[in-house]
Amino acid sequence: MNPADIVPSVAPGLTSDNLSLFHLFLHAHWIVEAVMVGLLVCSVWVWAIAIDKTLLFSRLRRAGDTFEAAFWSGQSLEELYKALAGQHGHSTGALFVAAMREWKRSLEGQARSFAGLQMRIEKVMNVAISREVENMERRLLVLATVGSAGPFIGLFGTVAGIMTSFQSIAASQNTSLAVVAPGIAEALFATAIGLVAAIPATIFYNKFSSEVNKQAQRLEGFADEFTAILSRQIDERG
Repeated sequence: MNPADIVPSVAPGLTSDNLSLFHLFLHAHWIVEAVMVGLLVCSVWVWAIAIDKTLLFSRLRRAGDTFEAAFWSGQSLEELYKALAGQHGHSTGALFVAAMREWKRSLEGQARSFAGLQMRIEKVMNVAISREVENMERRLLVLATVGSAGPFIGLFGTVAGIMTSFQSIAASQNTSLAVVAPGIAEALFATAIGLVAAIPATIFYNKFSSEVNKQAQRLEGFADEFTAILSRQIDERG
């Protein structure tokens, strides 16, 4: 790379009085600009995922609370199943529907082994739990990736910017602060954007991972309780 070719591209006419963020971005080297744009896109993506997951977990908590209130109210399991069977439920409601569907299918098919019936119901609920957890964990990998890689991508832009700035300084043979400051500032701007993208991503990833664990424990707890209820009914039929 020829230093003489870099001088015009590194903030021509910039002074220490003209260091606005927008001006720094416009006069940055194309590599630094590409890093900044990529990190800004990642930051928007992170916030979009955060809003989506916040709404998702809010819906799951409400759906779980509503279902459990109906389940433990003493309402007939058959009536509750008929009310929920036609809906695309989530959380414990989906778990209940999956178990009841297998229960009714086995009884209508005149299952020969009630022990086998209980095992099939447990497997069905385990599959339902795995499906719910997979749905909750969707796109969390994006948050983890941005949180871990964002600062390093920003640092890459900073290194590229500082190298370009030093080359321009060597070409102009001027080391005054007015010449050095803009190039260094635009290079450090890339690291700042990397941190702006990475810090919320890390916070949201930890928060939503904790929410996934809470919901998974709630599903597993209901599965154990419902298995015990069905087990008593199986013993009575046996």
